[in-house]
Amino acid sequence: MIIPVRCFTCGKVIGSAYPVFMNRVRMGEDPQKVLDDLGLERYCCRRMIVSHADLMDEVMPLG
Repeated sequence: MIIPVRCFTCGKVIGSAYPVFMNRVRMGEDPQKVLDDLGLERYCCRRMIVSHADLMDEVMPLG
């Protein structure tokens, strides 16, 4: 649904990195390089960003 504010495992703030990550990946940049540039070095934080399924547009009409 909505990207969590913090990583579930380590507690690092990751919510603000998601929009930047998505914009840069849509523009054709390598996701690995974008995550490195954003300072997300731990695999738990990378997992939170990469595996997020943005379903907000599908749920909004139901509310």
